[in-house]
Amino acid sequence: MRTVGDGTRALNFLIDTLVIFTIAYFSFQAWNWNVQFWRYPYYNFGWFFSGILFIYYFLFESLFGRTPAKWFTYSKVVDLNGKRASIPAVFVRSLVRLTIIDLFFIPFLGKPLHDYLSKTKLVEV
Repeated sequence: MRTVGDGTRALNFLIDTLVIFTIAYFSFQAWNWNVQFWRYPYYNFGWFFSGILFIYYFLFESLFGRTPAKWFTYSKVVDLNGKRASIPAVFVRSLVRLTIIDLFFIPFLGKPLHDYLSKTKLVEV
């Protein structure tokens, strides 16, 4: 199994972020309608984006080992032995993605922080 390159990672990031942003935007707008008419508590857009980002990656990678962007680029998440990533590893991956500094570790570790801490890698299918 070949590890994917930085270009594939960038494309995965762009596609998944677009999907997550779209879901978060419409969820935020629906919530704001309830805020206005039913006096629900107001939350910033960042809370919606962060929550949906975590749920999106956790559900897709724990159930399928792939997100829609990874299906598009023919890649998947595996553990260091090439087997399916465990649920705790996917949980750590999804949680670390919430940090801003995640991608800045590529020059130092050769992979993002979420791969390093969860002991997973992204490979070609």
